[in-house]
Amino acid sequence: MQIIPVFVRRRIEHRPNLLKIVDNIGWLFVDKILRLGVGLLVGVWVARYLGPEEFGLMNYAMAFVALFGAMAGLGLNGIVVRDLVQNPNGAGLTLGTAFLLQLIGGFLVFVLAVVAIGVMRPADDLARAMVAILGFAVVFKAADVVKYWFESQVKSKYVVWAENGVFLVLAATRVVLILNKAPLLAFVWAAFTEAALGGLLLLQIYAKKVGKLSRWQASLVRAKSLLMESWPLILSSVASMLNMRMDQVMLGAMANAAVVGNYSAAVRISEVWLMIPGILGASIFPSLILAKESDETLYRTRIFRISYCMALIVMPTAFLIAVAANQISHFLYGKGYDSAGGYLSILIWSGVPYLIFFVFNQVLYIERLLRISSYISGFAVLCNISLNLLLIPIYGGTGAAVATLITAVGSVFLSLFILNLKTGMFWKRFNEEA
Repeated sequence: MQIIPVFVRRRIEHRPNLLKIVDNIGWLFVDKILRLGVGLLVGVWVARYLGPEEFGLMNYAMAFVALFGAMAGLGLNGIVVRDLVQNPNGAGLTLGTAFLLQLIGGFLVFVLAVVAIGVMRPADDLARAMVAILGFAVVFKAADVVKYWFESQVKSKYVVWAENGVFLVLAATRVVLILNKAPLLAFVWAAFTEAALGGLLLLQIYAKKVGKLSRWQASLVRAKSLLMESWPLILSSVASMLNMRMDQVMLGAMANAAVVGNYSAAVRISEVWLMIPGILGASIFPSLILAKESDETLYRTRIFRISYCMALIVMPTAFLIAVAANQISHFLYGKGYDSAGGYLSILIWSGVPYLIFFVFNQVLYIERLLRISSYISGFAVLCNISLNLLLIPIYGGTGAAVATLITAVGSVFLSLFILNLKTGMFWKRFNEEA
């Protein structure tokens, strides 16, 4: 708050809820900007060191694990945050049950990923080893329930401390690996170590700042209630990850590692600004829940104002990146990644509809319309896989990028159409403005 201009601070200092949101957004921006700067620098260095083929193979393994890893969270994030806001007295039971469920989910993901890669690449020892290491790292994601607690309290600075401390240590470790000409597998172990240390440190910070972990409880009844509500989101999370990573997996099967390396380099850049929904969502979601409970008009107004602001930011940025895509990719990755710029000029637009309308995703949680997510996700998966099968054999990485863009636009507008049918939210807003 100290870095905010005085005239701005004076206008909001009498509004404690807004102060908490601004402060929380500030901490999350510190987190993301640090990760963006250091992560992009080190990530580019790793990509240059490994070259397109080894970089492509590592990203293939990461994408492969990610396809299964989406199940580990069990779609509990938004539900747990909502319940912690609405029923803080039941926090111990909610957190304990969610932690146990996600721990079990992580082990199941590890087993599924190892079995699947063994079936698909039985003779590729390196790929199987990478998937096993990265798959076991998913187990430590159970500690994300600590994030849910601090998110519900709009106090993300503690999470920022933990995750960035680990991130910086492992970024330095990757630099040391490059300087010592380490093999590919060493960078995979670094990714595992980052996940493990990050999870353990989150639990330690919760124990120090909030209370002992022994106060957490788990019950079968609470687990059933969480899963009964979250199962559509499990499907939605899996489908979302399929949409984000299936193109890289299919390119790995239908093209070659060099194409995957170039495509993954473009994806890394195009996904940078997807940090914005995470920052704003974590800070604004609790206030939307409270607005819904107190004032329906305020609730709808906040939703539309956020969307308008996002459009003003997103559209010009996407245009500038698309125009300068080749220069950006050449500057960052060098000549070995000549195709990355073309992929980036297409992929950068795939995030635009999600970013503009991201707040309507929060509405699904608040309105308890989570089944819609599973319908939209099912459509998106079928669309993406079908288009990839059609376009990759003809156009390679460009076809995969086009498939991703078409799927993104179609799924977002379909979700808005269905949401309007269920809530009438858009008609209400248009009538009010008329």
